[in-house]
Amino acid sequence: MISPRQELLRLLATKSFRLGDFKLSSGGRSDYYIDCRTTTLDARGAQLTGQVFLEEIRRRGWNAEAIGGLTMGADPIVVAVAITSGTLNGFLVRKAEKQHGTGQRIEGFRGKGARVVIVDDVCTTGASTIQAIEAAREFGFEILGVMCLVEREEAHGRADVEKAAAAAPFVAVFTASDVRKEHIALSRQPSAVS
Repeated sequence: MISPRQELLRLLATKSFRLGDFKLSSGGRSDYYIDCRTTTLDARGAQLTGQVFLEEIRRRGWNAEAIGGLTMGADPIVVAVAITSGTLNGFLVRKAEKQHGTGQRIEGFRGKGARVVIVDDVCTTGASTIQAIEAAREFGFEILGVMCLVEREEAHGRADVEKAAAAAPFVAVFTASDVRKEHIALSRQPSAVS
């Protein structure tokens, strides 16, 4: 029986990882693409995502009240972890304040001074993660840690996120190398990757 972490890596490798020529949101090009939402929005993938993130949060001793991140990559992770925990609240950070209603940028849990963990699906340059960190701090949250499902291992991405996170540690559940290696290993097995 494989661990939830290994099963999640396998799902990412089969459902979310593609080789080819891709333009990234950062403007760069890559020989691979990772769309984590095809895993985090999968029924089993959501269960595993919630479990793996929650286990890491507990292992690190982060006594968080809520988990959140920039919409849309963080959305399924936030929901999966909140449901799995039964105690962590969720919040989403809009890319810009609403121009109607209450004009909020933070949606969901809004406890001033609360201890939170910021999450993202894929970290390339770290721009979306940094936006979430800045908005959360501006709102008044205390950031205990920052987690990303897959880090693309770009030259400045991790360093920029770590700088923005300041004292809060940055944790990548997997690296792009981990997912690529698993994808290649599975593709060598008969009918393992579709």
